[in-house]
Amino acid sequence: MALSLEQFVQSLDLRTLPRVLEIQSGIYFEGSIYEMSGNECCFSTGEVIKITGLKIKKIIAEICENIESCESPQPFELPMDFPGLFKIVADKTPYLTMEEITRTTQIGPSRLGHPCFYHQKDVELENLTIKQGEQITLNSVEDVNGELVVNCVIVRNQQNHSFTLPVTQEGEFYECEDEHIYTLKEIVEWKIPKNRTRTVKLTDFVNKWDSTNPFPKDFYGALILKPIYEIQGVMKFQKDIVRILPSLDVEVKDITDSCDANWFLQLLSTKDLFEMTGTEFPIVAEVIEAPQGNQVPRNILQPGKIIVIHQKYQASRILASEIRSSFPKRHFLIPSSYKGKFKRRPREFPTAYDLELARSEKESLHVVATKAFHSPHEELSSVSVGDQYLVHHSDTTEVLCEGRKTVVNVLACEKILKKSYEAARLPLYMEGGFVEVIHDKKQYQISELSKQFRLPFNVKVSVRDLSIEEDILAATPALQLEEDITDSYLLISEVTNPAECWEIPMGRLNMTFQLVGNFSGDTGSYIVRALIEEITEEQYYMMRRYESSVLHPPPLPPKHPPVKETKLTLLTLAEESTAEPPTSPKSHCVATAKNPPSTGAGLDPRAPIGCQSDVMSEKSKCGALQLEAPV
Repeated sequence: MALSLEQFVQSLDLRTLPRVLEIQSGIYFEGSIYEMSGNECCFSTGEVIKITGLKIKKIIAEICENIESCESPQPFELPMDFPGLFKIVADKTPYLTMEEITRTTQIGPSRLGHPCFYHQKDVELENLTIKQGEQITLNSVEDVNGELVVNCVIVRNQQNHSFTLPVTQEGEFYECEDEHIYTLKEIVEWKIPKNRTRTVKLTDFVNKWDSTNPFPKDFYGALILKPIYEIQGVMKFQKDIVRILPSLDVEVKDITDSCDANWFLQLLSTKDLFEMTGTEFPIVAEVIEAPQGNQVPRNILQPGKIIVIHQKYQASRILASEIRSSFPKRHFLIPSSYKGKFKRRPREFPTAYDLELARSEKESLHVVATKAFHSPHEELSSVSVGDQYLVHHSDTTEVLCEGRKTVVNVLACEKILKKSYEAARLPLYMEGGFVEVIHDKKQYQISELSKQFRLPFNVKVSVRDLSIEEDILAATPALQLEEDITDSYLLISEVTNPAECWEIPMGRLNMTFQLVGNFSGDTGSYIVRALIEEITEEQYYMMRRYESSVLHPPPLPPKHPPVKETKLTLLTLAEESTAEPPTSPKSHCVATAKNPPSTGAGLDPRAPIGCQSDVMSEKSKCGALQLEAPV
């Protein structure tokens, strides 16, 4: 049965892609127009196209003054790279079957692909009853003995209960409220159900927006996002990627079941390669589409180049950022094979709690205070600008708080005097300022730094990597090594030189390949070249948000009015000291640490235990800066 192209797209189940369409009829102006590699071309009746994907080409936004009844006479296009942060407003239109949810909602392996719904009534299963309003998380869709089912989970009493629901399950399923904050790109890729609009609330901006702001001044309200789709496909016996708007006025017929597989060249995206099993490699492929400005040398990834894709695997990288006062900062992914050498640079610590996070059992942390702190309790130490400390361990002590004794978490230190030491106790909730004093002159490889020191860690390249033509790290004034991450890579080589291989990231290079065949050459030993990769601000933001295994809470302000402060010049304090501090005799060591009592779920360890309710009330509202792990 013939359908208009728009009707076909509306009824398309993305799980059934690819689909093969035959052009039936339409209104032509010397043919129907579509775009291919930036050129205008035309269809003819009887032409065949293989639909490989459906992407959102652009977003039309409407300002929504009242979420209950949104009306805006002036919709406008929102750039896809718009750096805003949004909260999603739950859709109040029900889904009547699980099949409708799976057909229109992205369900995938990442945490972004795990949507949550609730049901209006209890749902009786064989071994479980889903209660009315209980949050159901959808993790994946799979085929079990010819029947499609959805793998789900609910959480009760902090315990996960897994179960499956058939896609034929009927009912009234509603979206759960979502408290997370998303970028526009995340919403476009994961959070806009097909054939529906999405209402969102603007909360903040990731970074400075240089282009014309499309919103009224100080606007932080609701928007309706309407996607404009683009069909991606390939023509019969052609290898160029075709991009068509669904509004093209043609009728089509789905002939997937009767087409010949040999009509189309086998095109693979990086996503397709990621889903292949390891036994399907190595393969020979031709590059069809490649990103501009890739860092692999000798133009290996240029269109038309024949390459060998040896395998896919996980590789480790150190995420690093340039240390500078001005923005934007540059961000890098450094492989463990980097042969340059680093020297340590002083770190800055805004609070005593940051000292606790940075201290190490291998060496004493030596710091200089850059802010004054007046202790409200005799049992705790006051700090003057220029005081020097050796940081030892966390501890607890009792203080009088509002007329009663309260246990406070503290940092046990030694204050360095001219010829001796003095025991000091700094409260973890203290908002201060400290700069590290470096006595270590050793030069380190990147692999040594990640093993010996706790990240984040400040360094400067002292010896550039002579094995690469241009060492982009050597030009940076200083770097902060932020965290060790694991990412997915493809190992590729030229077909004429399979012994020299290059790692290319799967998630940051959107490429298309044509499968040529299996590789029959020698797959024995080869040399792997891993490049330093400079990433964008958006890519950095996403990594800090999703790759961090541990997100430490941001520092809290002090629980008493701050005293008048005087700051030293950080440049003066940060100079590497050539004089070692006095040797700390055992007689001057601070008392042995006690085991800090548990503060309970949701309470902050930096605050006095007796005043936790005050701390909870002082926590700031959820905002953009809380999405990134603190540096």
